Amino acid sequence: MALTGTTIDDVKAVLVSVLGIEDRAATIDAGTELLGNLPELDSMAVLELVAALEERFGVVIDDDEVTAEVFDTLGSLSELIDAKL
Repeated sequence: MALTGTTIDDVKAVLVSVLGIEDRAATIDAGTELLGNLPELDSMAVLELVAALEERFGVVIDDDEVTAEVFDTLGSLSELIDAKL
């Protein structure tokens, strides 16, 4: 499935809201590394982000889908959501 700009923007909005990084939103794009790059994205924040994404998009993200690869970049996280829609 092709990644859509709308999905990236929507996932970014959830990410920025959950992490409280509105001041850095303009610097985040599909290639932005998440894990290891955003100090706010710790293990608890990952769980909060998963719950917020599930609620926003009406999808279920299985535990085995919460991997370092999925949370590598905003683009890879958006690809998971796109695949679920």
